[in-house]
Amino acid sequence: MLSVGLTGGIGAGKSEVSRLLVRYGAVLIDADRIAREVVEPGTPGLAAVVEAFGQEVLLPDGGLDRPALGAIVFADPEKLTALNAIVHPLVGARSRELEEAAPADAVVVHDVPLLAENGLAPLYDVVVVVDVSPATQLDRLVRLRGMSEEDARARMAAQATREKRLEIADVVIDNDVPLERLEQSVAAVWADLSRRARDAQE
Repeated sequence: MLSVGLTGGIGAGKSEVSRLLVRYGAVLIDADRIAREVVEPGTPGLAAVVEAFGQEVLLPDGGLDRPALGAIVFADPEKLTALNAIVHPLVGARSRELEEAAPADAVVVHDVPLLAENGLAPLYDVVVVVDVSPATQLDRLVRLRGMSEEDARARMAAQATREKRLEIADVVIDNDVPLERLEQSVAAVWADLSRRARDAQE
């Protein structure tokens, strides 16, 4: 099995890359999706978040009010650290369960937005970084996700710098390109990851 950490800044197009890798046969473990699962109503994770941040982070139906929580933690680094201390161990444990359930010859891709920020590179055999310029990130967040420029810049500033992500990369996928070029790049990366997975078995 080859364990791959896939990361990139917000708006870099990591979701598109992970979708393409799954199409080639990767087993995807999506940290964001798991992070939502571990704070669903009735979970110990949600109880811990409410204890830390108060009832105002709950919706009337008892679910987590993500925008309300986001407004609290993205404005205060200490509160973001506190939230991460609750959620990340739960996500890590669930990710390990899913990886252990994958076939022995699998390429397991962990889609981890905060891989660089949390010093997680050593956990993976290979780290793949989806890279774009900050200008492209900003444009995509404002144009495609409907964020205000101020909100987009704040989200970008809360993440690792581009340089820090590139420092930990074993493989870099440039996504400042048209989709067909991206698809060619991902196909080449898949061939490389498949070879590494085979070598690891021998």
